[in-house]
This record gives sequence, C-alpha cells and structure tokens, in this order.
Amino acid sequence: MRISVLGAGSWGTTLAIVLYHNGHDVTLWEFRKNIAKSLKKTRINKLLPGVKIPDEIDITYDLDASVKDMHMIIIAVPTQFIREVIRKIKSYDFRDTTFVSVAKGIEKETFFTVSQILIDVLPNIEDRNIGVLSGPSHAEEVSRKIPTAVVAASNDEDTAREIQSAFNNSYFRVYSSNDLIGVELGGALKNVIAIGAGIIDGAGFGDNTKAAIMTRGIAEISRLGIEMGAKPKTFAGLSGMGDLIVTCMSQHSRNRYVGDQIGQGKKLKEVLKSMDMVAEGVETVKSINALAAKYHVTTPIADAVYDTLFNERDPIKVTYELMTRDAKSEHEG
Repeated sequence: MRISVLGAGSWGTTLAIVLYHNGHDVTLWEFRKNIAKSLKKTRINKLLPGVKIPDEIDITYDLDASVKDMHMIIIAVPTQFIREVIRKIKSYDFRDTTFVSVAKGIEKETFFTVSQILIDVLPNIEDRNIGVLSGPSHAEEVSRKIPTAVVAASNDEDTAREIQSAFNNSYFRVYSSNDLIGVELGGALKNVIAIGAGIIDGAGFGDNTKAAIMTRGIAEISRLGIEMGAKPKTFAGLSGMGDLIVTCMSQHSRNRYVGDQIGQGKKLKEVLKSMDMVAEGVETVKSINALAAKYHVTTPIADAVYDTLFNERDPIKVTYELMTRDAKSEHEG
C-alpha cells in the first residue's frame, strides 16, 4: 500500500519505519521545512537517537504531495493541531482512503475525539474511512523492535482488519476492535490519570498510592467512556488498562513526567516550556472536566489533577481530600 504518515515526531517516525518494514511504500510528512530537510539528510530523528530512518521512506514538507493518491493516511499530529492540518487537504476526494488516528487527545474547543474531527472537517468521508491505533506503545521501544501489542479499532470491522494487517508484524502485534470511541477515549483519558500518577511520584508517595490512583482512575475512565457510548470491556484491554499501566509507570511517559515535576513543586508553564514533545494529557485534563460535567459522571481523581495543575493547589492537600471523601462501595455506579 501507499501510506502517508502526517507528523514526524517520535511516534510518527516510528510508525513510518514499522510500515516500511512491512513492505509498504511510505511517505513521512513534517510541517517544518528545516526539520524535514534535516531528517531527509541525516535520516535520524533526534527524539529517537540511534534509530535510522530507511532511505526508501520519502520525507517531505509538502502536505499536498504527501496525501495525494494514498491508500492510507496516518494522523500522528498532536490533537490540538489536527483540525488545522486537515482543513488544508479537505478539497481532496478521500472516499477510498483510510484515515488512522494515532494521536491520544481530545480537541479542547469542541471536546471531539480525532475521528469526530475528521468527520467534521472532511466532506466526503464516512465511518468506514476512519480507524484508530492505540495501546501501550512508547516510540522509544517500538523503534527498537521491542515486542509491543496494540489495538486497531473502527466502527467498520473490515477497516479495523485492514489497519491490523498494515501494521501487524513479529514485534508489533495488532489486535482488532469495533469500539472506535472506546479505544479513542481510553488512549486520551488515561493521560490524565498518568499526570496524577506522576504527581504521586513527585510528591514522594509510594507504590500503594500509585496503585490506588491507577485502579480508581480506570474506574473513572470507564464510567465516563460508557456514558459516551463505549463498550465496558474496552477499558480492560490494551487501550484502557494496558495503556494506563505503561503511561503511569514508564520513564518514557511525557504525561507522567509533567505530573512528577508538578509534584516536586514546579509550575505548569515552567514544565511545559522545558519539554521538546507535547504532553497531550494537559489539555485533556480540561476536556475530561467538561465532559464529566456534561455527562453527570463523578471523576474525583481527574478533578484533583485539574485543581493541582490549573488552580496550583498543594498535591498533598488534594490527596488528603481524595482519601477522606465519604466511604463508598468499590463498584458503586
């Protein structure tokens, strides 16, 4: 297949390499002309030191050339910039093109998932054109062929299997799902809990506290996701608990890092300014807060993360308030 990857960050670059190894004709688009030229010349992405981009992968900053006549287009742009990018190509006829989101966020103005953004912007695509690839998959490991399992989802089962077939190989195992909204929400909302887990690390709490945040966090994600139309089992799978575990525990996690720095007493603006990569969970904290209110779902951990990030409350006091809420049944609601 002719496949284009929009976004040459660590994850976009990694997936371009995976697709190349699977025998596809791959184009990698980078919006910054100078970075695209550097990638094309050096074949090294500084975010993935030591990983060579194969010479056969076409690297370009020409967006039109990167989407024309493609069988599949991978959206690896941070969520908050996707609408801007997609608007520039909406004049093309994509009725026979499959779009695959690998971003893990929710648009801050509309509270749309990526699939909803695509439907909103592109005039001639349908559900069957859209899928998502998600799960516990740090680029730093996948790029070095460390065994990884993820899930490809679409409301159309044939599309889910098409994505599965395109990516699946001996080190990158892909399962399929027909719960598009569930897989999207699992990938996005777990970043909020990962920030909370990082705050726990930075504030000096222990493994017990972190395990509680993760377990009760997946309960919050599930409650909200089900109200939004997701299937309960999805949150026990790779894009739910699987992605939550790796994002809360790994030193590679941008969102856990943000929380860790906040837990140590740093301000959010200071932390974000110091980072080369985007932590999607920061904007998703605002989104989950608004969505929980809209769907009348209780999300105490997400609320606590919001208070700590944006109201600059003391993490220790916020944790105490979480621990001293009214006692409840574990599976209440």
